[in-house]
Amino acid sequence: MSDAERNKLAMKRFMTCINTNDKSLAEELIDSKAEFTTPVSEKPLYGGAGYLSVVDLMRKSFSDIRWEIVDMAAENDKVAVSWICSGTHDGNFMGLAPTGKKISFSVMNFYYFNDEGKIINDVAAQGMFGLLNQLGISWRL
Repeated sequence: MSDAERNKLAMKRFMTCINTNDKSLAEELIDSKAEFTTPVSEKPLYGGAGYLSVVDLMRKSFSDIRWEIVDMAAENDKVAVSWICSGTHDGNFMGLAPTGKKISFSVMNFYYFNDEGKIINDVAAQGMFGLLNQLGISWRL
């Protein structure tokens, strides 16, 4: 099995990890030294626990949030994933009180793996966040 095939299989398990908030699976799939930068945290987050802390933030706003892989492309140590994220806005989100509305949106992420097949970085395509940042609009949770 090639590294690309191995990493695509890991991403399917990663989808289970974030949808179930499985901390042991996160530690298995994400390198403990992996550093993640995210628009919702001023400081980098580390390892599986750090990654799941962002998932936890989203669950506070959308308790039934789900991520589903739409498409994947892999090459060597990189996997690009197109996700559909859906849920119900039943908690405070960026200062917006719960609306009860169902949401669904697309997200694109690039994941990088080490030689052991663990995730070491996640780069999100953050076009709208970049626009909000340039306009000086606060969007941190």
